[in-house]
Amino acid sequence: MEVTAQNKLKKLIIVGDRVLIKPKTPNERTESGLFLPPGVQEREKVQSGYVMKVGPGYPIPMAGEEDELWREPEEKVKYIPLQVKEGDLAIFLQKSAIELVYEGEKYFIVSQAGILMIERQEDLFD
Repeated sequence: MEVTAQNKLKKLIIVGDRVLIKPKTPNERTESGLFLPPGVQEREKVQSGYVMKVGPGYPIPMAGEEDELWREPEEKVKYIPLQVKEGDLAIFLQKSAIELVYEGEKYFIVSQAGILMIERQEDLFD
């Protein structure tokens, strides 16, 4: 099987409210013209990148039926989904990100709270 960007990330599972982001090159600009000047990036420690994978969201406990002991135990957690979707361009605070290298590529893991803004190309999901 040929290794592509999509299938090499398939075995990664992002947990909770975290997001896996692949950083953009500093001089890259979006089609709509979103551009962070280098001075802002350095002074505010702001980064941008594309959302590659998204965790399940914020966990909330489910009310269980304790009186039905004959049932197999189920996972008693539901998740509130995240606002961020795969393919979004995310602007995030570098101080809230964890930098890592996976399969020779640089990524950031960021909680949704560390993301300041997203840009979504709606036609990517249609």
